[in-house]
Amino acid sequence: MLGGNSSSDAVAKADERLLAELGYKQEFKRAFTPLEVFGIAFSIIGLLPSIASVLFYAIPNGGGPAMVWGWAVASLFILFIGIAMAELASAAPTSGGLYFWTYSLASPRWRNLLCWIVGYANTIGAIASVASIDWGCAVQIMAAANIGSHGTFEATDAQTFGVYVAIVITHAIICGLATSVLARLQTVYVVLNVLLCFAIIVALPIATPSEFKNTASFALGDFTNLNGWSNGYAFFLSFQAPAWTIASFDSSVHISEEAANAATAVPWAIVSAIGIAGVLGWAINMSLAFCMGTDLQALSDSDQPMAMIFRNGFGERGTLAIWAVVVLVQYMMGSSMLLAASRQTFAFSRDAALPFSKWLYRMNSFTQTPVNTVWFDAFWSIILGLLAFAGPQAINAIFAISVAGLYVAYSIPIVCRFVFSDTDGDANGKGARKWKKGVFHLGVLSFPISALAVLFMAFMFVILLFPSTPNTDAADMSYTAVVLGGILLGSIAWYYFPKYGGVHWFTGPVANIGGTFDRDAGSDEKSSEGKVVADFDSSEVKTREII
Repeated sequence: MLGGNSSSDAVAKADERLLAELGYKQEFKRAFTPLEVFGIAFSIIGLLPSIASVLFYAIPNGGGPAMVWGWAVASLFILFIGIAMAELASAAPTSGGLYFWTYSLASPRWRNLLCWIVGYANTIGAIASVASIDWGCAVQIMAAANIGSHGTFEATDAQTFGVYVAIVITHAIICGLATSVLARLQTVYVVLNVLLCFAIIVALPIATPSEFKNTASFALGDFTNLNGWSNGYAFFLSFQAPAWTIASFDSSVHISEEAANAATAVPWAIVSAIGIAGVLGWAINMSLAFCMGTDLQALSDSDQPMAMIFRNGFGERGTLAIWAVVVLVQYMMGSSMLLAASRQTFAFSRDAALPFSKWLYRMNSFTQTPVNTVWFDAFWSIILGLLAFAGPQAINAIFAISVAGLYVAYSIPIVCRFVFSDTDGDANGKGARKWKKGVFHLGVLSFPISALAVLFMAFMFVILLFPSTPNTDAADMSYTAVVLGGILLGSIAWYYFPKYGGVHWFTGPVANIGGTFDRDAGSDEKSSEGKVVADFDSSEVKTREII
């Protein structure tokens, strides 16, 4: 027992020392075990409820073949994204994650601006993810009410929004709890997620009547295109379903400062969550494709295609029972996502990049968690939810923003690693810090995997900007470019704003720990209340002051 405690203490001290070498003091309790670090990424993915929320991307854009083969193709590329991010997370496990890596690896000439863009894209993408998950939960609750009323109850936008606000507020209350409580919840979330997945994979084919069962040729080969795009492009549009489902896996990065043995636990949590989600999600889609019947137009037109599939297979009572668990798991997803989003906001405000940073960068004295950032993110999630009153395509833009915004944040540090690193900075602002691998790395495979990851994200970014049909009007257009573009352009305008903009005061990550820095050649001790850039070396991460 003493040996176990001694081992835990040694791990905790190593984690604290590594964080200090990155320039930050230990402010959170490291209560997340490796399983719980995996749990937060896997619970946010929330396979079955997530697939339920985005079936409208796959069914009209290919039907069964898009659901099965589209999922298989897209999930492989998403795994590449996770691997590329896991290498960065292993080298420098900090809550700031993406923007910290960008600053450390980019050229001095561009690092401030790129760090700013990534930080805002990550923060906005995380808040949009909270909004999209919780809106999906509200819609699923209303679907349950519809099923329970035998189809007589139809929720209005105002009623759905009211439920949505209640969900966000209760999540904010939960995420204000102590770290140890939040960590233990992740195990519960994982167990429920896995049990629900296996229940549908096994039970749905058994329960579905023969008239709703499909042949292999229909389920896997009959490409049904309902939206009017060419078949090839429709297939690409179906990638939006796995892209939104297997997303926000950077959540594990944002709890790095609450995780034990973070340099190992965080990267493996990312890769294993994506890998397991890819396999289980493929099996779920396979089960749905064989059990959804042939009337895909009716499924596409329904408010909740998966609820309709369940009702055909399990009947109303069975569907209500299963749907209650789906809603519960979706609710758990939202709380985990708000937790991760609040940690990103906390880290970004710690580096004074957000408005009201002094207020946001505070730990609650009772829970020892950043309660202010939790409520800040909850408030903006509610504001995003108001898009529901602008029409279905406007609220669907939140789903797209939660992917597109995060893909901007994911791709830039990966590119910086290969474009700017392995050179030395100089007075002319050329060059960046040398890349040094962490515990998790792929050696010679790093570049090809990272290149494929970035190309896929760029491709999906374009896909996410297109409307669902080629013949569209103002009501049915894609609002992703408008909403995401407006937010990102606004953040850049704020950076270059005369006199008060970030260009005049933002200098990237700021050390907040007492001690000394190793300044390039190791001379001149300096107070650590200043700039910090890290060489990416898991065994000995050195911080340097930039003057």
